[in-house]
Amino acid sequence: MTHLYRLDSDAAAIANAFGMSKGDDPWAGGYIAPGNFAPVITAGREFIAGPRNAHTRPRMIPRIWGVPPPPNVPYDGHNAVLTVRNPDSPFWVGNLRNSEFRCLLPATAFMEWGSKTDAEGRRVQHWFAPSDQSIFAFAGVWKDSEVPGFALLTCEANALLKREGYERMPVILPPDPAVHQTWLYADWARARTLLQPYSSSLMRGVERSAV
Repeated sequence: MTHLYRLDSDAAAIANAFGMSKGDDPWAGGYIAPGNFAPVITAGREFIAGPRNAHTRPRMIPRIWGVPPPPNVPYDGHNAVLTVRNPDSPFWVGNLRNSEFRCLLPATAFMEWGSKTDAEGRRVQHWFAPSDQSIFAFAGVWKDSEVPGFALLTCEANALLKREGYERMPVILPPDPAVHQTWLYADWARARTLLQPYSSSLMRGVERSAV
């Protein structure tokens, strides 16, 4: 499961890549880990009442990676839910069906832990990124409860990640504004068709390091 990703661009560059205003987001670039704030692009409907088909413009705001677990699971501040494996789960389906809760999560690379350790016993990190877009978007969903959190949507791993021993990967959206619009505004029947592995031929392992 993805526990770390990078966004090595500042708010102005992110806004330019997605054709929007950067707003007041202070992001300057760096790593994003669970429990930390990250730039999130929403449909801009969080505080707007009325029909969901009303026109809104996307906006970029900071949110925390991870949402508190279901009510039947005690929340200790360290067991936030980071990813969505089953979009039909009652915990997620209401938010995913309502487009204003879907969001884009800008990134430049993501990490998966390797199964091996280096000579000093440190776990190995495998970093991956699309080769056809320098700043890309994960498909995400946000919830408001104790914290203004978000989670990544996941899907079956593509061939590249399967060769490294992974079964799942984050949903990476193609570099097409129409696809981004679909995820942010379309009905769930259309939006869920985007939950598929990114082509291995358009991805690369960008780094292997030990920590």
